[in-house]
Amino acid sequence: MNRKLMGTAVIAAVGLSAVALNAQERPKITGISHLAVYTSDATATEHYYTAILGAAKEADPENPAGTKYAFSSSQYVEVLPLPANAGINRMDHAGFNTADAEGMRKYLAAKGWKAPSSVTKGKDGSRRFAVTDPEGNKIEFVQLSASAKAVNAPKVIGSHLIHVGFLVHSREAEDKFYRDLLGFRPYWFGGMTDEKIDWVSQQVPDGHDWLEYMVAGGPGTGIPSTMSQQTLGVLDHFAVGENSVPDAFKKLEAENRLGTGRHDQAPKIGKDGKYQFNMYDPDGIRAELMNFKATEKPCCSPFTAEDPAE
Repeated sequence: MNRKLMGTAVIAAVGLSAVALNAQERPKITGISHLAVYTSDATATEHYYTAILGAAKEADPENPAGTKYAFSSSQYVEVLPLPANAGINRMDHAGFNTADAEGMRKYLAAKGWKAPSSVTKGKDGSRRFAVTDPEGNKIEFVQLSASAKAVNAPKVIGSHLIHVGFLVHSREAEDKFYRDLLGFRPYWFGGMTDEKIDWVSQQVPDGHDWLEYMVAGGPGTGIPSTMSQQTLGVLDHFAVGENSVPDAFKKLEAENRLGTGRHDQAPKIGKDGKYQFNMYDPDGIRAELMNFKATEKPCCSPFTAEDPAE
């Protein structure tokens, strides 16, 4: 082959590679997988997740030092020992379920996002990998094991984690990852007042669970030096879906499950028009019982996507 033909062949090959790169399809992101949090008192935390919320205690498939508190076969809270350098932080990462972890890893790498060289396999047969979002939050993508078993949790207060939320500084910066790259879809936004947006809900592209930006950090990234652990725990949270939060609250009271832990006095209707009831684990991470559907008109913006369901 002469030089001219060889050059033409090389250009064609490069062009085909570029087309293949652009054609890389994003695997489905179907919902919330888990929230991973830290504990400074493993015994108290176990009581909270099992006796109060009713989740099933299981071995952590990812970290032998951790514990998995399962709400269903596909959703859980992962509790890890508190690192020495954690400061007031009690959240390690958030996780989303995907149909193909390796495909998602390749997709992100093809789009220029920093991704690991391979996925890891959990002891339960799940596959996963982690990246960081634009503000440095650790985000995992989890492919469930084909042999995932039903969870034995007869007293679980709800079996569907409908959203996770965490501290965000810049809605615009985070949108470059969640909206532009991953395809998350707008669901609702609002604030304590009409003049300021405090919460931005973005549904996963292939389901109805959502990520909630808790826009409270001001400029920059990381945890503000003036923020308290209690405030941070309000921002870093997960929500359990309910057909009726008032009924779930009555059940917790009737079974004497609330005890002396920190929690709201009673359910209330939030700015989004949905009933909610907040509880806090021993280190301050918030668990929010939330109705699947609104009972009042939401403030600030309408819902722009279908609600999750049980």
